[in-house]
Amino acid sequence: MNAGRTLATAGRVLRQLGHDHRSVALMLVAPSLLVGLFAWIFVDQDQVFQTIGPAILALFPFIVMFLITSITTLRERRSGTLERLMTTPLGKADFIAGYALAFGAAAVAQALITVGFAVWVCGLGVDGPLWQLGLVAVTDAVLGTALGLLASAFARTEFQAVQFMPVLVFPQILLGGILMPRDRMPEVLEAISDWLPLSHAVDAVNAVTAGDEGWDVSGPLLIVAAFALGAIVLASLTLRRRTP
Repeated sequence: MNAGRTLATAGRVLRQLGHDHRSVALMLVAPSLLVGLFAWIFVDQDQVFQTIGPAILALFPFIVMFLITSITTLRERRSGTLERLMTTPLGKADFIAGYALAFGAAAVAQALITVGFAVWVCGLGVDGPLWQLGLVAVTDAVLGTALGLLASAFARTEFQAVQFMPVLVFPQILLGGILMPRDRMPEVLEAISDWLPLSHAVDAVNAVTAGDEGWDVSGPLLIVAAFALGAIVLASLTLRRRTP
């Protein structure tokens, strides 16, 4: 992998995103609107948003970045752009890493906007440092980016990329501790949830809002980061030049 080619790819992707105003709006605004809608639904029940709001804050950026990344990357391959790029010294690892950097930068902006909206507009209480909540949200959005890159490597059409959601996203929503605390699930489901990255993202964001410190925050964050890195590596190994 070459750093110069990777950065050039990231710059090209960011320029393309800059011209796609609808995708930019979806990435930066949609998660905040969804968090705001959730808070509005339970405006008369303060403890509901305070209890479930942190998990929702981890969920929406994850889903949006998964969709945007998988569809955009697949469109690049289906249009033949990747095939043309592969005739240059650009390698698959450069391509995936460049996309990861570009969408990772978008994920940072998205996460910071969503966290600020949840705390200062929706009134989400945070006992821990606010920067830690931002770091968790960024890491979670990057996880969505990484899984989106992985899904795009296997999908043939944009519709198939969306169809990966029931496989890669929905089980994590059901078992990630959003609908029910994981320690209250049947033992088999709790064991499965331990191997799902979104579970640890929810653990991290709950730990920050509760004011926990040390390994309670850094441990789940490291696990999520390891899953994201593994997905990016696997995506670079399985990426096809062109979809037939």
